[in-house]
This record gives sequence, C-alpha cells and structure tokens, in this order.
Amino acid sequence: MLLCIDTGNTNTVFSIWNGREIVATWRTSTEHQRTADQYYVWLSTLMNFQKIEADISEVIISSTVPRVVFNLRVLANRYFDCRPLVVGKPECLLPHMPRVDEGTTVGPDRLVNSAGAFDLYGGDLIVVDFGTATTFDVVAEDGAYVGGVISPGVNASLESLHHAAAALPHVDVTMPQKVIGTNTVACMQSGVFWGYIGLVRETCNRIKDEYGRPMRVIATGGLAPLFNQGHKLFDHFDEFLTIHGLVVIHNYNKDMGN
Repeated sequence: MLLCIDTGNTNTVFSIWNGREIVATWRTSTEHQRTADQYYVWLSTLMNFQKIEADISEVIISSTVPRVVFNLRVLANRYFDCRPLVVGKPECLLPHMPRVDEGTTVGPDRLVNSAGAFDLYGGDLIVVDFGTATTFDVVAEDGAYVGGVISPGVNASLESLHHAAAALPHVDVTMPQKVIGTNTVACMQSGVFWGYIGLVRETCNRIKDEYGRPMRVIATGGLAPLFNQGHKLFDHFDEFLTIHGLVVIHNYNKDMGN
C-alpha cells in the first residue's frame, strides 16, 4: 500500500491508499522537531486503534516545510523499508512540467494540487486552496501549472489582527447572520467572512479575464465549504484533492519506471 504524506505549515496529513481508494486519513500538527520514531508510534497507534492492517511498502511526500523532510525520509526507510518519492526533488517526475519564470521554484503543494485537479477535472482550472495561505493555482489546458496568486490565509489574517490590536479577541470563522456587526466579535467575523468572499470572487474573476478562456474553479481545504455557502464561488469542492494529486504523481513515476 501507498502512504501519502502532505506536510503544510500548520498541519501534516497522512493517508493510506490501497490502489483503489483512501483507506484512512489522519492529521497532526507540523513540528520539525518530531522524529521518525515519534511519527511511527503516532501512526501505528492510530492504525491499531482503527484496526487497519496496511502493508505499507511505498511512500510519497509533499512538504512546504523543508526541515521536516529528513525525518519523514527516515520514517519511510526505517519502518517501511522504502525510499520515498519527494515532490519537488529532481528524482520525482511530474506528469506535466510547470511553465513559470526561469529560476522560479514552485511549491510542491501547488504542483500536487495541479496534478490532482487535472486528473479529476481536466484543464483550464483555478484551484483555490484554503491553507495557511490562500493560494490560487492556474492549471492550463494540458495540465501544466502556469502561475497563480498567493494571499494571506484566513486564520493567519485573524491571528495578525489579534496581535496587532490587543483589544480584539480571538474569534471563530463563521458566516455571520448579517453584515453589520453590533458587537466586536460579530464585526470581526463579518469582516473576515465577507472580506474573503470578495477576495476569492474578485481574484478568480480577474484570473478568468486575463486567461481569456472559460475556466472552472476547484476548491480544497477545510474552510472552502464555509465560503461557498450560497455564493457559488466554486464549481467543485474536493477535500482530498492534494492526496489524490500525490497518488497521481506516484503512479506516474511507477509507470515511468522510477
């Protein structure tokens, strides 16, 4: 079986793929101090608790945090007796090479999302990922990543607002009952919710105008359904888009004999 590991700045997701479907998915906080042994104890405990018997023999990793990759490599080598594929490294082949400015390094998460989205929905896409940052990835007709937009993430914006203004509290992200808030929390929730509705809609519209072809918008990330409530910002929402992209890239490398 294949173990897919998606490491972001905030969380790391482990998913087991049996060749047909995702068997299980778990999430933990991203901590670069965590050792391979700690990862294995955590993972094996969850597998035993859910009575999942998985003979993991292959591992693929996507990480936006370079410092965690070493221990994830050790995890794959020591406990699963394999050399993992790491997206973004020269030995990991991509189904479609990105077309960006020379010398530009594209984040592995964006490459993986593009591969997964193209496999599921075809080309001419905007992939909106609500992570630590809110990213917009443009996927061309042939599946290549050709650029995009990076905006502050929702939670990062709230944290910044709280730290910059000591009188403002932490608030949950939710759809407010009305735009005009009548207390501090309601005012902040309205600002964040409607602010991001406007950010996503305007950014996607401007990308479509500049791209010059009909495009579909694919959303992923935990907050995507919240911002899609009644506003039809997205054509599709896919919770496991990144994991699917890892499977696509892994299968491509297998087919290429890598």
